[in-house]
Amino acid sequence: MTHEPRPIIIDCDPGQDDAVNLLLALSSPEDLEVLGLTAVAGNVGLEKTQRNARLMCELAGRGDVPVFAGCERPFLRPLVTAEYVHGREGIDGADIHEPTHPLEDAHAIDFIVDTLMAGDGNITLVPTGPLTNVAAAIVKEPKIVSRIAEIVLMGGASREGGNVTPSAEFNIYVDPHAAKIVFGCGRPLIVHGLDVTHQVIATPDRVTAFAEIGNAAGRTVAQMLNFSSRYDVEKYGTSGGPLHDPCTAAYLLKPDLFRGKRVNIEIETASELTLGETSVDFWGVSGREPNALWIYEVDADGVFALLTERLSRLP
Repeated sequence: MTHEPRPIIIDCDPGQDDAVNLLLALSSPEDLEVLGLTAVAGNVGLEKTQRNARLMCELAGRGDVPVFAGCERPFLRPLVTAEYVHGREGIDGADIHEPTHPLEDAHAIDFIVDTLMAGDGNITLVPTGPLTNVAAAIVKEPKIVSRIAEIVLMGGASREGGNVTPSAEFNIYVDPHAAKIVFGCGRPLIVHGLDVTHQVIATPDRVTAFAEIGNAAGRTVAQMLNFSSRYDVEKYGTSGGPLHDPCTAAYLLKPDLFRGKRVNIEIETASELTLGETSVDFWGVSGREPNALWIYEVDADGVFALLTERLSRLP
C-alpha cells in the first residue's frame, strides 16, 4: 500500500547531529517530502549553519531541496554557540568546503510563512536548533499557526537536568523567549529532550557500522560522530556521544520506536538561575492542560538500524 510522503520543513543549526538528521530525512523521499531547510544560528553562527545545511544536501545528492538562511541571533539575548562540542566549523570531521548547492535569496522566515500560508494544513515543522526562526515566523504572521500540522522538535530536559546549565538544554537556553512562543502556540508539539536523546548513544560499534556502509555519507557520519563524541564521552563517562537531533526524523519515519506522554511544558524566561528550563509536568501536578507529547523512551537499536539502512541509500 502506497502513501503520500509527509511534507516537512526542517529548521536547523548544523551541528554534527543536525547533519545526521538531515541525511536521514533526505534519504527517505518516499516518506518525507523535504520542502526546504532553514538555518538558524546556534551550534555555530549562521554563516556556517547555512553552509553546513547546503553541504548535507550536496552529500545526499539532493540538489532539489532549497536552503534558506534565517536569524543570526536570538530574540533578546546575545548568541551562545557550542564550538566546544562541534568544533569551529560545526560539523568538524566532515569535508568542509564551499558547497555548490546554492543558498536561496529569500529569508528563512519568509519561506516558512509563505510555504505554510500556501499549504493546506498538512506541513510539519521539524526544528532541531534554537527556535528563533519558527517563533519569528509566528510573530510575523500569526495566521500560520492554524496551518501547522504539528511541530516535531528536539529540545528541553527534565529528569537529569540540562546540558548547558544545571536545568537547561542548549537549544532552549540559546533562545528561551522564542521557545516560549512556540510552546505556547497551541499546535501539537512532539518534544524530544535529553531524557530520550541521551538513550541514543553513538557507541563505537554503531559508528563503525556507518563507516562500513562504504559510501561517502556513511564515512562522513562516522567521521563527524568520532569528532563530536569525544566531548560527551569525557563529560558523561559513556561509550559514545548522544545522537540528539536524528530522533526527530526517526520519529517521523518510525514513531513506534518511541514512547511518550501528554504533559504540560512551560519555558522559564525570568529566572537567572534556571533560564531556559523546560518545566515538564510529567505527573500532572500543576493542573495545567497538556500542550505537548514528551518523548521519554526509545528503542535505540531500532534508531541506529534505521539510520544505517537509510544512509546506505545515499551516494
